[in-house]
Amino acid sequence: MRKIFLEIGVIILLIVPYLCFSEDNQAPNFVLKNLHGKTVKLSDFQSKVIILDFWATWCPPCRAEIPHFVELQKDYGEKGLQIIGISLDRGGLKVLKPFAKKYKINYPVLLGNIEVIQKYGGIRGIPTTFIIDQKGRIVKKFVGYRKKKIFESEVKKLLNIP
Repeated sequence: MRKIFLEIGVIILLIVPYLCFSEDNQAPNFVLKNLHGKTVKLSDFQSKVIILDFWATWCPPCRAEIPHFVELQKDYGEKGLQIIGISLDRGGLKVLKPFAKKYKINYPVLLGNIEVIQKYGGIRGIPTTFIIDQKGRIVKKFVGYRKKKIFESEVKKLLNIP
């Protein structure tokens, strides 16, 4: 009996995040503030391939991925890629601004909130990264650290780069 409940629980954990998205897997729009206090919406980046990364400054795997994202933005930004970081730090701008400067982050860093976390199915671990195609559909979700080549491969496929 206990094994059945455990199996049902695992199935629920695997299915629930996918139920939070619409049938066509459209990425939920959001409105958040950037490091300069300006409002940014996901819809501002229509027709781009987007890497949407939920992260925090205190998270070692998140910090390890950031240099990869900086390189990917530099290499593929003009070809149609947009990386967006959504910080889940509680310290807000006080910790984010110096961190972004130190890591030379060249893409928008936004201040996350509970609403955006819920819209994306409840972020249970960080980093959690979504790959969104040019039509605004979520095509991949990664929980945990991934090497640069994983993201680069996905970006190249969506941008039709050999």
